[in-house]
Amino acid sequence: MPPIEPIARTFDLRAGSDSFTRRSGEGYRRLMIDHVHDLDAVREATDRLLSAVAKLDNAAIAGPSRLPGWTRGHVLAHLSRNADALVNVLEGRPMYPSAEAREADIERDAPRPLEAQLDDLRESSAGFFRAAAVPADWGRTITMRNGVTDVAARVPFRRLIEVELHHVDLGIGYELEDLPADFTAREIAFLADRFVGSPGVPALRLNATDGGTWRTGGADGEPTTVTGPAPALLGWLAGRRDGTGLHTGGAPLPVLPAL
Repeated sequence: MPPIEPIARTFDLRAGSDSFTRRSGEGYRRLMIDHVHDLDAVREATDRLLSAVAKLDNAAIAGPSRLPGWTRGHVLAHLSRNADALVNVLEGRPMYPSAEAREADIERDAPRPLEAQLDDLRESSAGFFRAAAVPADWGRTITMRNGVTDVAARVPFRRLIEVELHHVDLGIGYELEDLPADFTAREIAFLADRFVGSPGVPALRLNATDGGTWRTGGADGEPTTVTGPAPALLGWLAGRRDGTGLHTGGAPLPVLPAL
C-alpha cells in the first residue's frame, strides 16, 4: 500500500494554509463563519453519505476508490478517524498522536466489512457533534495537524470538506456536480486562499461560468484567467480532476502543487 501522504488531497493531511488567518483580522474571521450553519450542513452531508454507503455490499467496500492506493474501506476509515481527530482539536488535544499512528489506524480499519464501517462512521460522527455542542468560545484559536492554527468556528467547515469530497472519492454516483452550490463556492475560495503566494503558482483569476470570481497564486504580472463551471474549478483545485473543461484563452493551465 502506498504511503497515505502523497495519495490524497484531503484537508487534514496538511491541515490547510494559515494565509487566510494571517491576512484577516480576528473580528472579520468571527463574523464570516457561521459554525451553527456549518454543523447543520455536516449533519445533512453525513446522512447523505451514510444512506449512500448503506446501499453497498462488502465487495464494494473492498473495491478501489478514486484515490490511488485506497479502497473504499480506506476512505471510510479515514472519515471515521478524522471525526475523532477533530474532537481532539476541539478539546485542545493534538489532532493525531503522530503521522505514523494516523496511517496505522486507517490501515487497521480499512478491511472491515460494511456494517462495521457504517457503525464506526455513525458513532464517530455522533462524537464529533457532541463535542461541537459543548458551550465554547468559537472565536478561540485551535491547532490543526502540523501546527497550523485556525479559528475554532472553521472546524465544522473543515469536517464538511472531508465528508463531501470523500463521498465523491468513493466513486458510487455522487459527483462534484452534485455538491451543494454554496459549498462548492466556499471550497473554491478556501482552496484559492491556500494557493495564494504558493511557489510556482502564477497569478490566477478563477471565473466560474455559473457565478463567482476568485484570485489566487502569485501577485506579480497579469493574472491568467481560468474559466469553467464551478465543479470543474473545484475538481482542478482539489486534485480530483485534470482541468478538462477549463479554459485559459490559450495559456497553459498551471500545474498546481499537491496540498
